[in-house]
Amino acid sequence: MINWAGFIPAAFLVSLIPGANQLLGLNNAVRHGMTYALAGIFARLVAFVIIIGLVVAGLGAVLATSAAWLTAVKWVGVVYLAWIGISCLRRARRAPAAPAASTAPARKELRPLMLNEFLVALSNPKALLLFAALLPQFTGGSQADAGVQIAALGAAYLAVELVVGLGYIAVGNGIGATGIPAATMRKVDLGSGVIFLGLAALLAADDVTAS
Repeated sequence: MINWAGFIPAAFLVSLIPGANQLLGLNNAVRHGMTYALAGIFARLVAFVIIIGLVVAGLGAVLATSAAWLTAVKWVGVVYLAWIGISCLRRARRAPAAPAASTAPARKELRPLMLNEFLVALSNPKALLLFAALLPQFTGGSQADAGVQIAALGAAYLAVELVVGLGYIAVGNGIGATGIPAATMRKVDLGSGVIFLGLAALLAADDVTAS
């Protein structure tokens, strides 16, 4: 039997913590609005589906205990978070002085926005450790049923992540809908850049192999 009573509160608690993806979704909503931020969440969930699939297939436990693999994924995540942070700072530096008429991006910018969300989620070693270590704790019964139960728990976590992600982007969309002046948007980009560089530094300093 799956321990749903224990899993659902734990899943909400983990998802509510403002990590890189939630902050990226918030930033996307401020800059580009609800529709584009939703597309970003979809890309994030696709990455999580891949990770959950690895866990169901039994590869998650193997990868989670491989120091070389976790270290490689960690540094990919560090570099990518740093790149996003630098991109935000560069955008803040070249932001126009005149008030922005609209924060909506061109349609062609949707793909890189979704790619950012996907890669941030996929290159986060903590996500692999989360699914490989958290989900099995709430399974029960025979070992033969473990894969099915982990898949069910993974699907439930995706639903929780969607609900929480919607909350983050609703806040961001509310901020963006007020018509942010260019000077304020520059500060948003500056703050986002500093946060993502900080997240990159924290991940770089973290010994993921000791988790």
